[in-house]
Amino acid sequence: MSFRFIEDHRDAYPVRLMCAVLEVSPAGYSAWRDRPVSERTKSDASLLAAIRQVHQDSSGRYCSPRVHAILRKQGRGASRGRIEQLMHRHGVRAIMASPRRGR
Repeated sequence: MSFRFIEDHRDAYPVRLMCAVLEVSPAGYSAWRDRPVSERTKSDASLLAAIRQVHQDSSGRYCSPRVHAILRKQGRGASRGRIEQLMHRHGVRAIMASPRRGR
């Protein structure tokens, strides 16, 4: 989290100063910048694209169990919890019906 903050503000403030204030090492920041993107992050990105496509095809009505069922039919192997977590983290939500009121 600190490294992301430093990366976002490195044009405004010196990196060494931000590292000192956030109590992280400049070498650790450099190692974080040079590290390649992990396989899990790449997999999450492709899975999120598939989730958004299914969600869009359903006109925004499907929640995580239905999205999971559709993706399983398409051959995408991912747990419902992972799909739920990605949907929550990226703000993909199902349209909720308004409650019906009796007379």
